[in-house]
Amino acid sequence: MLRHVVLFKFKDSATPAQVKEVEDAFRKLPSKIKEVKGFEWGTNNSPEGLAQGFTHVFFVSFDSEAGREVYLPHPEHKAFVKVLEPTLDKVLVVDYWTQE
Repeated sequence: MLRHVVLFKFKDSATPAQVKEVEDAFRKLPSKIKEVKGFEWGTNNSPEGLAQGFTHVFFVSFDSEAGREVYLPHPEHKAFVKVLEPTLDKVLVVDYWTQE
């Protein structure tokens, strides 16, 4: 599987309602983009204090790079980014092929 890992650090001014709107919008993407083969997300609860302000992580899985190529410019993904942008401070994205 090709994993697309996305971490968000929200602006200090982001309200809980705005953050929930982002969470809800991201969670809807798998039902709108058929190339998404797996999805999970959560919020940081590490006791190590190394998160650098990143609070949310999302894992989006694809069968192929072609699936990711459909996802990234997809109109539903672009609409999600419009919801995210006003509240986003930083984003970190890492893609990798799973290894056994």
